[in-house]
Amino acid sequence: MATTLPAGLVAGTYTVDPSHTEVGFTARHAMVTKVRGRFSDVAGTVVVDEDASLTSVEATIQVASVDTRSADRDGHLKSADFFDVEQFPTMTYRSTSVRASGDGYVVDGELTLHGVTQPVQLEVTAEGVATDPFGNSRAGFSAEAEINRKDFGLSWNAALETGGVLVSEKIKITLDVSAIKQA
Repeated sequence: MATTLPAGLVAGTYTVDPSHTEVGFTARHAMVTKVRGRFSDVAGTVVVDEDASLTSVEATIQVASVDTRSADRDGHLKSADFFDVEQFPTMTYRSTSVRASGDGYVVDGELTLHGVTQPVQLEVTAEGVATDPFGNSRAGFSAEAEINRKDFGLSWNAALETGGVLVSEKIKITLDVSAIKQA
């Protein structure tokens, strides 16, 4: 079934602009608050087809670029307790299908993190298309997903005296992507 493209988006290859893209995540901490972080080193390509259902997405993130605004926490996340960046320096996402859903799109794909590949569905909103002051055609997208970190072998935790655990299993992923159309 054909899926139409968002207004203004044309077929072609778009490269993720890392300086205008954010890959973020949120985890519950100590059962009482949320900790947010991001990965600053991201690369990716969106190949847009006139039939949006034939569009594909690929991204690679350097896990050591994690930033939660706490050097100690970032160091712990990079360690073998969590991401183990020495052994698993990257995470990747590759789409397997794209379909319209309400006012947006659903991108089904495979996320590989910590050496484990699992299906992850992104709820995507096309934010628009614009020509920047340098003549580049830019497309903007936002997306959300939720994963269980234990599904990827990220199982470290600490029990709290009051009950519960230090770090939630459910992790919310948020993406704000700016991609530039290639000639």
